[in-house]
Amino acid sequence: MRWTGHEEAVVSVLTKKRPKCGNEKECPENYFAFKMISGAANVVGPSICLEDKIIMSGVKNNIGRGLNIALVNATTGETLGTGHYDMYSGDIKEVKAFFEPVKDGTLIFIATYDDPSTKLDTQTRELLTSYGSSYAKKLGFRDGWLFVGGKGLKNKSPFEQHIKNNKETNKYDGWPEVLEMDGCIPKKMNQ
Repeated sequence: MRWTGHEEAVVSVLTKKRPKCGNEKECPENYFAFKMISGAANVVGPSICLEDKIIMSGVKNNIGRGLNIALVNATTGETLGTGHYDMYSGDIKEVKAFFEPVKDGTLIFIATYDDPSTKLDTQTRELLTSYGSSYAKKLGFRDGWLFVGGKGLKNKSPFEQHIKNNKETNKYDGWPEVLEMDGCIPKKMNQ
């Protein structure tokens, strides 16, 4: 067959395995690949991807202002629940109720959008700290925050990013820049 006046060239395409969630590197066996993006100001909402599956995003219509939380089984990767909680004008009791049934071995993904902290009380900040957060006690008005922790963690989570709302360094008028985090989370192995 002829194409643009030249003999058709035979092209061999090598299929290269693409890392899950668009991450730079493939995760090893017995690890979950994840990627999270915080909200941009009060315009573009956050997203959470786990094992190439979008768990929360604007397209899924399951995000909102404040804390966007996904609960995931740390052994199977199954999504156990998602919720978004307005921390500017919402009720902190709803966040506490969402966390109440969480069992050991549950991964907790949190991506913020707009304001994550106005309604956060000391008790809820302590709870988030018990899940491995280093920044929950320090969150301020319109700070950006991404966090992956878990119920029953013995140490601080290595999966956390925080950026202060600072009018001198904010990228957007009144909000800091977007945070992005990806990586590989070890699966909880049944013993």
